[in-house]
Amino acid sequence: MERIVIFTLSMCCLCLFGSCKSDVETAPTPMVSENQIPPSVSRLRDELKSKGYEIFDYVDEETGDTVLMQQYYIAFLKRGPERSQTPEAADSLQELHMAHLARMYAEGYADISGPFGDDGEIRGITIYNTPTLKIADSLANMDPMVRAGRLVVEVHPWWAAKGFPLR
Repeated sequence: MERIVIFTLSMCCLCLFGSCKSDVETAPTPMVSENQIPPSVSRLRDELKSKGYEIFDYVDEETGDTVLMQQYYIAFLKRGPERSQTPEAADSLQELHMAHLARMYAEGYADISGPFGDDGEIRGITIYNTPTLKIADSLANMDPMVRAGRLVVEVHPWWAAKGFPLR
C-alpha cells in the first residue's frame, strides 16, 4: 500500500513538472506563457499542420471564439503478463518508469500521466502530444515497465481543444 501512495504522489509531482515542460522541435508552442500574448489560432494552426499534427477548428456559438482541436494519443498502461519480479526488481522498474515519464515531459512528448485509483487491468494513462500514432506508440513502448513485460500498452487517438485546462 505504501508503494501505491508513493507512486501516486510521484505521479502528481510529475504532472506538475510536466506542466512546466520546455519546447522541443515536434512539440507545439504553448498557448500562453507568462507575460506573453498567446499565438493566434491561425498561427498555431499553421504551426501544428507544418509539424504533421491532425487538427480542425470550429467556432463556439456561445462565445464566437475559434476553438482549435488537436489529435493527441492516450496510452493505456495495462497489467502485463510478467509480474514475477522480486520486490526489489519491481521497485527498480518503478524508478525507471518514473524517469521515463519525466523524460517524456521534459522533452515535450507527454502532457499528462497518472495511475488509476483501483487495482484493475488498466493501471494508468499517459497522453502523448505527438503528430502520429506511430511516434506515440514507440515512445510508450520505450517505458522500462513495458519492456520488462510488467505493463503492456494500448494507444488510441484522442481529440482535445488546445489551451483548455483541466478543471
